[in-house]
Amino acid sequence: MLFLVATPIGNLSDISFRALETLRSVEIVVSEDTRKTGMLLKHFEIQKPQISFREDNEKRALPKVMELLLAGKDVALVTDAGTPSVSDPGFILVRSVLENNIPISAIPGPTALITALILSGLPVHSFTFRGFPPRKQGPRKRFFEVDLNSPHTLIFYESPHRLYAFLEDALTIYGDRQAVIANDLTKKFETMYRGTLSSLLDTFKTEKILGEYCVVIAGNDK
Repeated sequence: MLFLVATPIGNLSDISFRALETLRSVEIVVSEDTRKTGMLLKHFEIQKPQISFREDNEKRALPKVMELLLAGKDVALVTDAGTPSVSDPGFILVRSVLENNIPISAIPGPTALITALILSGLPVHSFTFRGFPPRKQGPRKRFFEVDLNSPHTLIFYESPHRLYAFLEDALTIYGDRQAVIANDLTKKFETMYRGTLSSLLDTFKTEKILGEYCVVIAGNDK
């Protein structure tokens, strides 16, 4: 059986009892980053073998994981942080498991996009999660344009290296909408930056940009 196990996005105390029980009971853990998962397992005194299952090797690793599952082994899939398959590896494994009629279950838990949304103060009743935008400016602008007239709150992930360019292009496409940028969610130095896109651009001219960010932008209210 395959278990999709959500892990903390920052604060280790956010892990659930069921997640710990599952990680202790399975025979092997499939991890986006075996080093980070190893630290998590060590913290909770869990010893399990791991298989690497990253974005750049998941197609190569898939047959090995499927072989274990088809042999009746219990396997847990975890990512660096948060819920598997949400802007992280896991989708092709889930599809393959379903195609082979292998039992599958999810152990729910933290996910950065929902945490950022409920803290944002922007409308939460209807939203669109867009994940990571393209890295280059042209494709990124076209990516933004898809939701130009959407009334739904928009949620994005972005890396520190492209955050400023992200804000510039978002301002160009969406206009000066209200937005919130979340950083280090659930950690000691959790920070929420609130304001218009133009004011956030001014903020990040001098603010040190570290870690991954979750950006929440108001929908089109016209």
